[in-house]
Amino acid sequence: MTTEPPSTAPAAQPRRSFVYRLLQAAGARFATVNGGAVAMEYGRPAGQEIAQASELALADVSVLPRTGFKGAGTVDWLTAQGLQVGADSNKAYRQPCGTLAARLAPSEVLLLDGLEGAGATIARIDRAWAWGSERPRRPIGYLVPRSESHAWFVVCGRSAPMMFAKICGVDLRLHRFAEGDIAQTSVAKMNAIVIRVDHGATPGFHVLADSASAEYLWGCIADAMEEFGGATVGLAALRQLASRT
Repeated sequence: MTTEPPSTAPAAQPRRSFVYRLLQAAGARFATVNGGAVAMEYGRPAGQEIAQASELALADVSVLPRTGFKGAGTVDWLTAQGLQVGADSNKAYRQPCGTLAARLAPSEVLLLDGLEGAGATIARIDRAWAWGSERPRRPIGYLVPRSESHAWFVVCGRSAPMMFAKICGVDLRLHRFAEGDIAQTSVAKMNAIVIRVDHGATPGFHVLADSASAEYLWGCIADAMEEFGGATVGLAALRQLASRT
């Protein structure tokens, strides 16, 4: 197991992933992002880790910023805050800043930060949300924090759709499940949100599910990947893939 410098070890951070013990056991090397410990790489040469991510890999990004809003007026209010939220539900809309606005229902939106994890847009939106003094209150939805309720994993690579066929009933083949599509479904018998978000030319799927069962889900995905030569990778490899056109 890799020994981390005291400043970056998960135990030294105010926030850590729901699966950080599994990441440590796998040899993860951590860095501080968004005030928490994120697995950046696993001790392999950078080129090898990027090649792994291109074929089939699992990464944990649970420390990155995310939030949600739900209820009457949600989309109108988010639009007034400068976000671009399309008309279709079960679609994710990428913002110019890199944030993803995932419309789960006509009046529910999940916001996911980009891979840099700076969280400026999400922090601004969270700060802006507040009831007005007018009566009756203007409908602006309800804040639905997601950082603690949902673990956030990324599965990427050419073999990802074949792997998902073992643990998910939705057809995630690339010609059937386009970039930006959302499936609210079961993954390894757990309720999950699956969003296709490619990293450059590499297919990618964001998986969000109950944080209380994060270790179980991580283990199920890792087990399903073995048949296809999958392995864990860090955030650094995802960033490198995303930077390629």
